[in-house]
Amino acid sequence: MIRFRLGLADLASASFACSALQEAALSLRMWAHPGHYVEQTPWFLRMRPDFEALRGRDLLLSLVASNRFVPDFLTPRPTTPWPVFQDELTALRATAPALVRPDLERTFLPHDGVVPPLLAGGLDDPVALLDRVAEALAEYWECCMAPAWWPRARSVLQADLVYRARMLAEGGADALFADLSPRLRWRDGELTIRWDQPLTLAREEVDVDGRGLVLVPTCFARGASTSIDPGPAPVITYPARGRATMTENAESMEPAPAGPALRRLLGEPRARLLLLLDEPASTTELARRLHVTPGAVSQHLRVLHDARLVNRARHGRIVLYARSTLGDALCG
Repeated sequence: MIRFRLGLADLASASFACSALQEAALSLRMWAHPGHYVEQTPWFLRMRPDFEALRGRDLLLSLVASNRFVPDFLTPRPTTPWPVFQDELTALRATAPALVRPDLERTFLPHDGVVPPLLAGGLDDPVALLDRVAEALAEYWECCMAPAWWPRARSVLQADLVYRARMLAEGGADALFADLSPRLRWRDGELTIRWDQPLTLAREEVDVDGRGLVLVPTCFARGASTSIDPGPAPVITYPARGRATMTENAESMEPAPAGPALRRLLGEPRARLLLLLDEPASTTELARRLHVTPGAVSQHLRVLHDARLVNRARHGRIVLYARSTLGDALCG
């Protein structure tokens, strides 16, 4: 159990972010412990041949402990709402060398009793070890995650952020934290995370003390968690809302065919687009799934929005679209 003590200023400055590097690092749990995140299984079955061919495959697998923990240096706290993956790899490489051994020992020793040989063998030169890990993650991202999985997952994460921002505005901190995860409890200025298994932690009570609390959704968690050493930079990771929709999208990226009446009313392109918008999606994601340009999608979305068939919400530079109640009725 960890308690974060937040003052009014800390609560006011709490923010949300999404991290591609976090998703890459936490997704390694799918290979080391298959079956724990069933909504991702179809995607990872499709990726398996590419993953098995990676030069850094064994090093990547060694980064996951038997209890599915990964070292803190794999998930540096996001400094912007949507950090660029390569910038995050730069932050990983810049990890202070003196932190690498303690990170690995906190990850592996309490549960496994030993740091995996592929990692322990690099502790004499932690800078070189960090570089090898970053190279392996870069290859993994480019070959496995970025081509198809990340565009879909990014839409899920974007939709989560828009939903959480609205919940915070409408219901305040009580409603927000209660909905993030059953492991979280907010009371009298303290945010408590409870785990189902015993943990060996560097600190159990943390004063946020003006450093800001960052909340990060993920597709690879069953409940809220934080870094093994939560003191230096408070971060809470929680399960993304809507991640279960990943399964159906892995099976078929094509929208269902529009019925004749809907096609006659809206035209084929707009009818197909409206059918896709049963869940929030960005222009880029819609264009990819429809095999057209983002510009073409934008034009159709503008018409559908003017007709009140879709709603839109903005988070930073990201705009998400979803069917309105009127759009749902029309599709039905």
